[in-house]
Amino acid sequence: MKKIIYLSCALAVISSCRSTGYVSLKYPTAPVVSLPANIHNIVLVNRSAAKPGDKKNSVIESIATGEIAGSDKLASDECLKGVYDGINGWKEFNVLIPPDNHLYGTGTREMPPLLNWAFVKKTCEGNKSDALLVLETFDSNSDIISKAVTDGINSVLSGHPTTPAPPTQIRMNVISSWRMYDPYSEKIIDEFTSNSKLVFDANGQGIALPPPDALSRTAYDAGKLYIERLLPGYFYVKRNMYRTGRGSEKQKFKTAFRHSEVADWQASLDLWMELAKSQKRVNAGRACLNIAVAYEVLGNNEQALTWAKKSYEEYGNKWGRDYANELKYRISIE
Repeated sequence: MKKIIYLSCALAVISSCRSTGYVSLKYPTAPVVSLPANIHNIVLVNRSAAKPGDKKNSVIESIATGEIAGSDKLASDECLKGVYDGINGWKEFNVLIPPDNHLYGTGTREMPPLLNWAFVKKTCEGNKSDALLVLETFDSNSDIISKAVTDGINSVLSGHPTTPAPPTQIRMNVISSWRMYDPYSEKIIDEFTSNSKLVFDANGQGIALPPPDALSRTAYDAGKLYIERLLPGYFYVKRNMYRTGRGSEKQKFKTAFRHSEVADWQASLDLWMELAKSQKRVNAGRACLNIAVAYEVLGNNEQALTWAKKSYEEYGNKWGRDYANELKYRISIE
């Protein structure tokens, strides 16, 4: 089932020439993953750490990739915080991170088997949640040591050993894998692995040293990157408008447009409604187009479509034809 969260409009009315102007609107896009309509509360847990008695492989990997042993355990919690902050403010959803939010996993990039569904249901019921989101794996590294080793090998093979140059840029990398469990349908709603990177430059200081919080920042961004899959996005669209008409009604058009410039859309709408009854077909068509824009700004897309169609079908305004098609698409995704 589609779930779109309506975004508040960001408006900027601009006069592009003497007779026309436009308004910029945030146009919603569907999320990558549409959650079932019954899901509003999500409990979040961390399953990325290995059992205490199985740390050998993790330590070896830490040395090989330049990690600080044990740092992934702390950074993975920042990954959860990124999810929490990324969804904070969306009225449709609420995320809970319970005190006992750590489960044992593989401690590597290898995905563990699915959690037992009885456990999933118990966890959701205990936290009054509709779904369980699990950070299944978390692994990080930087290219500090890998670059030094590569440069050293190439130097030896070339027969001209040299002292490796200090790095001027460091890249932190975090790979995280997620699963969202639906306890009632016993289905996986989403499974996704993300690769997040942050680059740190020397900035003229000679040697690039990542700041102390480099890993936690990269992990935090990884969490925000994941949760964006579940939320609608937006992009800006331009809606053309008429700021003036012809003949004796020119001044009334200008007054209505000035109301829109200060976001007094109802006042603009009242004046354009009067102008839509004009005996001058050009003015009536322009007023209908402006009425359509006003209704979209006010959140009534069906009325906006009605007036956009009217501007073209009854008065031949070509902007109305194109605008009607854009509104049909918007209504279809919402």
